[in-house]
Amino acid sequence: MNQTISITIMVVGILLIWTYLKSSGTASKLRIDPTEAKKRLDMEKGIILLDVRTREEYLENHIPKSTLIPLNVLAMEASKKLPDKQVTIFVYCRSGNRSGAAVKRLLKQGYTSVFDLGGIIRWPYKTVSGKK
Repeated sequence: MNQTISITIMVVGILLIWTYLKSSGTASKLRIDPTEAKKRLDMEKGIILLDVRTREEYLENHIPKSTLIPLNVLAMEASKKLPDKQVTIFVYCRSGNRSGAAVKRLLKQGYTSVFDLGGIIRWPYKTVSGKK
């Protein structure tokens, strides 16, 4: 009985440690929250704010000074529109799904400083509509 309890406690401990390590891994390091992103955009020059939504969504509203490359053409267009693979890029979409996929694609293409900003629906700051 005591051996069963000890084994159960050990297994639960291992699972907790594994869960912690998994959650503090690369994926969480690739995210940036809107407050931190805004602060860095205001303070640092050269950061690219990348919108991966459709053109129609972009025209409806977008974060000022953002660049549009829809997710469905990102693999083909990134090297043309984003030639510096060392530049810092903050990626956003509507809710965060496409931005996560875009970050993975950009990393696979060799970009080294890419952050998932998530969805514009979480952006509490100014947005604009129409062409940039």
